[in-house]
Amino acid sequence: MTIADLFDPEPEHWGLRGDPYLWRALRGHLSDADAPTSVDEVVSRLHTAFGELVGLDLARDRRSSVYRAQYAHGGMSSGMISLDTWRERLMPLLAERARTLLEA
Repeated sequence: MTIADLFDPEPEHWGLRGDPYLWRALRGHLSDADAPTSVDEVVSRLHTAFGELVGLDLARDRRSSVYRAQYAHGGMSSGMISLDTWRERLMPLLAERARTLLEA
C-alpha cells in the first residue's frame, strides 16, 4: 500500500475548481511513498506534501482560499484552492481512509 492509494476514489464534491487538480497532484506526488504504520504519520506526510505543492502550511495559514496558477484549468474560480475544504473535509477524509486501511 502507498499513500497514493488513499486518493481513490475521488470525492464527489469539491470546494473550488483547483481542488480536484491539487488532489490529483498530491496523489501523483505521493505515488511512490509507502504508507506509514500510523494515521498520525500519514497525516503528517499529507500535510508536508500539501505544503510542498501549495507553498503554505495548511494548519497555520488561516485564509479560506488561495490561488495557484498550476491548478488553473479554466472556469470562474480556476486555480483557486479552498483551504477550508481541505481542512474540514478532504484531509479528514484521507485520514479516515488511512485509519480504515491500517486497521484492516
